[in-house]
Amino acid sequence: MAAIARSSTMTRSQINNREQITRIRDWVVRIAAYVLLSGVAFLMVFPFLYMFFTSLKQTQDVYHSPPRLLPYSAETVEYDGKQVSVYEFEINGQTHRMIIDDSAGVTTFGFFTTSDQLNSADPQSSTGLQQIRLADTQDTGKTQEVGKNKFSLYSVTVNGEAKELLLAYKRGLKRFVDINDPTIETYASERTAKISEKVDPQYQNYSTVINLKNLDRSLVNTAVVTILVTLGQVITSLLGGYAFSRLKFRGRNAVFMVYLGTIMIPFVVLIIPLYQLMVIIGWQGKIASLILPWIFTAYGTFLMRQFFITIPKDLEEAALLDGLSRLGILWRIFVPLSGPAIATQAIITFLYAWNSFLWPLVIIGDSNTTNHVVTLSLRQLKTAAAAEPNLVLTGAAVAILPPLILFVLAQRYFVEGIANTGIK
Repeated sequence: MAAIARSSTMTRSQINNREQITRIRDWVVRIAAYVLLSGVAFLMVFPFLYMFFTSLKQTQDVYHSPPRLLPYSAETVEYDGKQVSVYEFEINGQTHRMIIDDSAGVTTFGFFTTSDQLNSADPQSSTGLQQIRLADTQDTGKTQEVGKNKFSLYSVTVNGEAKELLLAYKRGLKRFVDINDPTIETYASERTAKISEKVDPQYQNYSTVINLKNLDRSLVNTAVVTILVTLGQVITSLLGGYAFSRLKFRGRNAVFMVYLGTIMIPFVVLIIPLYQLMVIIGWQGKIASLILPWIFTAYGTFLMRQFFITIPKDLEEAALLDGLSRLGILWRIFVPLSGPAIATQAIITFLYAWNSFLWPLVIIGDSNTTNHVVTLSLRQLKTAAAAEPNLVLTGAAVAILPPLILFVLAQRYFVEGIANTGIK
């Protein structure tokens, strides 16, 4: 009996170990999946992050090497009644924040070394260089030939010891003093000194871009066109989808197939006849030409028809018995149940209308800036601010933000099913 109990105990222990190993394996797989998916998501989102952060940069920061994600700008402090740049220097193992002492002017320094350490082809890359104020040295009047070049010989003092060294090169340097302790000083070239920087978003880039190429008017025009086109397509799609799904009339299926077949016609084929039609009507260069031709959509009608077919007929029959008209049934029953389909249609139409470029370029043109939409203004902004990529990306961010906000607010409708709002 004791042997049987011991065997049973060992079996339970093995089962527990197996369950623990399985749980650990599941956790490892989940963590690996999350890490992989997070990496892929970051790669997808990174271009948008780079665009947004670049829109907050100064022009010179965009060309910084190596590239940086966050927007930086030079740190400044007030000195002698004016704003001056702050520099960082490493002195005796400590980092000091320093500014230029303009009152000291430019001091000439010599860089000295021995003949065996002197690089005659490129003196600045010589080894063992000693930076000494040229006024503290004495020219011996002698020269020494190193390689094919002659270098002057100077008498200098290094660590209290007098030496004769060759002048590799000389350079004018400026005096830098510590912000908090002016007795701490160093001499360096302003061009090569490291500027102290801080994260400083340039939010004024957005106001600059909006005022640069009449972008504020373009945003209003785009919003008007997009809202009216979206409303028009949703309304006509609801009416058409209900008619093709619920009303019975001769040739309904044939008419629907012909209407659906218009999706296969490329837009480039329609440009010329549509343009001629707009010219005949007198809508060339007007906002109306961007709205009315696009309030009908075969895709939206197809989407609504397929959705309406899934709605039980019992609801419609009960409404007819209660005395509702066809429009009443559509508005009070079908529309409330069609939230996901309407949201999908509205977002697709919104994105298409907001990002439309070719048709506005053809019918509005470059000269009529009063009726420009945002895509046309961005095209002109690319030319006007070619040397300032931060402003170009600021304009792109302005154009992207409204559709992005709309998608974030309405994304739940993409995963919401009719079961949440149908018959219970």
